Amino acid sequence: MAITLKGDQKISSVPTTKMKALRINLNRNIYGTFAEIGAGQETVRNFFRAGGASGTIAKAMSAYDKDFSDAIYGIEDDGRYVTESRLTKMLRHEMRLIEDRLDRQKHPEKFFFSYANTVTTIDFAKKFKGHGWVGIRFQLDPLEDYNEIVLHLRFKETEARLQQETLGVLGVNLIYGAFYLNDNPKELLKSFYDNIDEDKLEIDMINFSGPRFMYVDNRLMSLQLVKNGMTNAVMFGPDGNNLLPAQVLYKKNILALRGSFRPVTKVNMDMYEQSKKIFLEEKKVNPEKTQIIFEITLSNLRAEGEINERDFLDRAELLCSLGQNVMITNYQEYYRLVEYFSEFTKERMALAMGVNNLVQIFDEKYYRDVSGGILEAFGKLFYRDLKIYMYPYKDAETGKYVNAQNLKVHPRIKELYKFFKINGRLIDIENFNPEILSIFSRDVLKQIQEGKDGWQEMLPSGIAEIIQEKRLFGYSRRK
Repeated sequence: MAITLKGDQKISSVPTTKMKALRINLNRNIYGTFAEIGAGQETVRNFFRAGGASGTIAKAMSAYDKDFSDAIYGIEDDGRYVTESRLTKMLRHEMRLIEDRLDRQKHPEKFFFSYANTVTTIDFAKKFKGHGWVGIRFQLDPLEDYNEIVLHLRFKETEARLQQETLGVLGVNLIYGAFYLNDNPKELLKSFYDNIDEDKLEIDMINFSGPRFMYVDNRLMSLQLVKNGMTNAVMFGPDGNNLLPAQVLYKKNILALRGSFRPVTKVNMDMYEQSKKIFLEEKKVNPEKTQIIFEITLSNLRAEGEINERDFLDRAELLCSLGQNVMITNYQEYYRLVEYFSEFTKERMALAMGVNNLVQIFDEKYYRDVSGGILEAFGKLFYRDLKIYMYPYKDAETGKYVNAQNLKVHPRIKELYKFFKINGRLIDIENFNPEILSIFSRDVLKQIQEGKDGWQEMLPSGIAEIIQEKRLFGYSRRK
């Protein structure tokens, strides 16, 4: 037994890739198939090399030829191969084969699984670094239904061989985590980077499903990806399941509304409705190819210190109930958000915001870490086909509306501000509801938490009932 000295610090030891594969191989009950397309058979190779694989691997295959792949898994509606639907078909098909070919009476204790990946690695010109889908369908009891973990990754390495090796390690981590860390999804998520440097891989979407993950909120898992630095932006839909931003935003016109939404108020929804109307009236905007996003930054979630996950889920619950797609990003500066959108589309983009947010955009202190300062940031912000829709603010002292026409900025920035205003990049939302301008989320939240009445009328229809029914934001019936 190793000696422990006074003053030693506890160090968490991460099992090597070989040890993870060996532990699975030595388990008498774990048994399944590997189907890998696009980057070799890198995952299953680790299991073969670890030893004892004959009791774990029922089959390992790669259907590289497109015709063979289509013959096995069917043809996708969009004709593509590196997609979530292709991965799902692979997982389900291989699992059906296991059940058809293996007699349950002969293998009553076996935990069946199917692992699959479909990826494309970096191209010859090294312009497209590659991405892929990875997943596992597995059971933890012979009489129990199957669980599923599906994730999307983006490669960062610049050599196909290195990407293949990274994919192989990730595959082992996923399989190991599915069987041995399923009771702690947060730790399972972190384990994906075991024996992998963070700069090699980005994981930007994950979904858990099945009986062992009934308690898992995929929106919270989405938050963990950003919080852990695995990606800078994630998205989830009205149903609470995580979406792949690249897929949702691809070649779309994008309108984004940033806010705390704590909770979502009538002002938020009026800004949404009015900016949406203006955006869809733009000549370059095709309504059928338009995506509207409610965005919350990680810095906003950290506004009061550590991220309160319950508070985050309360916000998500309300936005989802309104049928909105929600994005969580690590982009505090707007120009970085626009740069991110530009990875997926060259179509028209717009940001809807209130006066305070617009003032921040024209404040030089937010660009001290940018080598070119505010000019570089503005070049990135407005270089794309971008417009800003400004929702007015009512000055409590003067009773006047503050908008793009009379907004006061620092004298050094005044001419720059005029330039964008004259060129039609700053547009006032004119058809606003003046009766709701005094509503602020922070005031509503305070009333909810203090058990006061009156806040219900400040929220969109049905939202107050959800807050009361589900006890969101610390709601209490006491007065």
